[in-house]
Amino acid sequence: MATARKVDRTVVNYNDADYKVYSLQGKPQADLSWHNISWSDEDNSGFFLIKFEPGGVSIPHEHLGFEEFVVLEGELVDHDGWIYRPGDCVSLSKGSRHFTRSETGAKVAVFVRGGFKTIDASEL
Repeated sequence: MATARKVDRTVVNYNDADYKVYSLQGKPQADLSWHNISWSDEDNSGFFLIKFEPGGVSIPHEHLGFEEFVVLEGELVDHDGWIYRPGDCVSLSKGSRHFTRSETGAKVAVFVRGGFKTIDASEL
């Protein structure tokens, strides 16, 4: 007879998530909000949802490990003009630098490994 094992899980529907003002880069950003699923400040790694309000722009940053995300709704435009659309699965490598904006608003599922550091836009 099989023994049942306890399963620890977190399930969040991105439509019903409790989004809070985004401030992972130290400065609260009213045009972005997030829902933490497994982000750890200790590890600078984890999984979270981020919502861009129409016109929302992320702070320029450099990745200290991989950033991977899936666009769930809306469109994102990277600093170099690359457009990410719903369903796009993106992997940005360690050392990559960018900022992203959304003219119409967007929801994105993000996993970051190793964190990121804020940079000046002139460093792109």
